[in-house]
Amino acid sequence: METYADLIECEDVLLFANAAITSTGQREFHSAAGEQRLSLAFLHSYIHGNYPGLYAATLALDINDHNAALIIANLLRRKGGHEGDARLIAWRLGRMSPPRVYRLFQELRRAGVNNRRTRALVRDWLAARPDLAFDAVKYRSAVKSAVRHAHLRPEGELGDFLFAPFSRARYDTPILETWRRAHYDKNALYDLPYTVAEGFAARHGIARAVFLERVAPRLTRLERLRLSGAAERDGVRTEADLAAMPLVRLASYVLSPAADVRTRRRAELVAALRASAARAAGARAGTWGSVAAVLDDSFSSFGSPVKRRRPLAVALACHYLLEALAGSYRALWLSRRSDPLQVRPSGPTPLGRRIIDALEGRPRLLVIVSDGWDNAPPGLASEVLRVWRRKLDPAGEVGIVHLNPVFDAERFEVRRLAPVVPTAGVRDAEDLPALVELARFAEGRTGLAELRAYLEDRAARR
Repeated sequence: METYADLIECEDVLLFANAAITSTGQREFHSAAGEQRLSLAFLHSYIHGNYPGLYAATLALDINDHNAALIIANLLRRKGGHEGDARLIAWRLGRMSPPRVYRLFQELRRAGVNNRRTRALVRDWLAARPDLAFDAVKYRSAVKSAVRHAHLRPEGELGDFLFAPFSRARYDTPILETWRRAHYDKNALYDLPYTVAEGFAARHGIARAVFLERVAPRLTRLERLRLSGAAERDGVRTEADLAAMPLVRLASYVLSPAADVRTRRRAELVAALRASAARAAGARAGTWGSVAAVLDDSFSSFGSPVKRRRPLAVALACHYLLEALAGSYRALWLSRRSDPLQVRPSGPTPLGRRIIDALEGRPRLLVIVSDGWDNAPPGLASEVLRVWRRKLDPAGEVGIVHLNPVFDAERFEVRRLAPVVPTAGVRDAEDLPALVELARFAEGRTGLAELRAYLEDRAARR
C-alpha cells in the first residue's frame, strides 16, 4: 500500500519530467527568461537532492537537451555515483547534437568539474566520434577545450592542428589540408563544413549568392531547411528534403511564410507534413481508433521572440501525427479555422467551448494541445472536464490527455486544465505516444511503484 510520501514523490518526479521536457530556460509568452532559469534551477536542485536515483533515470525519458545537459553536469559534480549513471549519461550524450555536447564540456571546464569520471566520459565520447578531424575543423575551439579538460594528448596531425595549426606546411588528413589551403585558395573553402566555409567566403569577399549556389550540394539536411528561405531570395534552390525533417521543425518552417505563399505551396507542404507524420507513427499508424483533438491557435501560441510560434508549431505537428495515428480523426482549432495550413496566433483561448464540441462525438481519445491559459470565459474548460469525468463519463470510456508545450515558471510546472485530466509536457510531436503513456501516472490510477518500474525499464533499454 502506498503512503502519502510515495504519492508526493510520484507527483514531484512527474512535475520535474514535465518541466524537463518543455522548458529550455528561454523567454515564454507569460514569463521572462530569468524566471524560467530560476524555476528550472530550483527543480533540478530539489529533485537531485531528494530523489538522486530517479533524477538520473529521467535521462531515459524524452526530455530536451537543455535539461539533459543540466542533469549530466549535476551528476558529474556529485561524488561517487551509481554505475548505471555512466551508461545512461553516455547513451544520452550519443543522442545530443555535437555542439550541445561540446558546450556541456566547456561548462564543466568553467565550473572546475574535472574528476576521473568526467575525464573518462570526455575521452570516451571523443574516441567514439566518427570523424574527430572534421569536428576539429568545425568546432575547433570547443574540441581544443575538451582535449585540455580531459588531459588528452592527440597524436600526430590532430594535435598540431589544434594547438599549432600553421606549424605544418602540409597535412595528410584531407579536411585539415583543405582548411589550410582555404586561407589562400577560394576554391578550397567549398569543401569545408558550411559554417566554416561561410567565414572564409566573407574573408575572400565572395558574393552571397555565388557562395550559396556553390556550397548548396554540401549542405546538411538541417542547413538546407534553415537556409532555404534566404537562399531562394538570392535565386538559389537548396533542394531541402522537407519530408525528412522532424515534425515540429517542419511545422515551424511551414508557419514561417506568408499565408499566400503557404497557399501556393499547399500540395508540397501538406505532403511533407503527412510523410513526416507517417514516419513518426510507424507501425502504430491507424491503430488508435477514433481520436479528437482540441488545438490551441490563440494569441499566446505565438510564444516569444526567441521561440517564435513554437507552441503553434507543436500543435500543428501534433495535428498531423494524430491524423496518422487515428482510425478516424477530428481536429478542432480554437479559431474554428478548417485549414490547418492557415492557422496563426490570434484571439482569446475558448478551450471550454471547443472541448464541449469535441466530447459530443464521444471519441475514444481526446487530446488537448494548449498552454492551458483558458480565458474565454476563464475556468470553463476545468468545469467542463470535471462534470464530464465525474457525472457523464465516470468510467473513463473517453480517454482525455492534455499536452502542454509551455512551462509555467511561476507554478514550477506545465499549467494544468483540471485535476481530473492528466497533463504532460510536450516538446517534439514524435514523443506524443510516449507522453500519452506517461500521462497515465498523473491521473492517479497508477502510483510510485509503477512509475519507478517504468523509469527503470526505460533506463535498462537505453
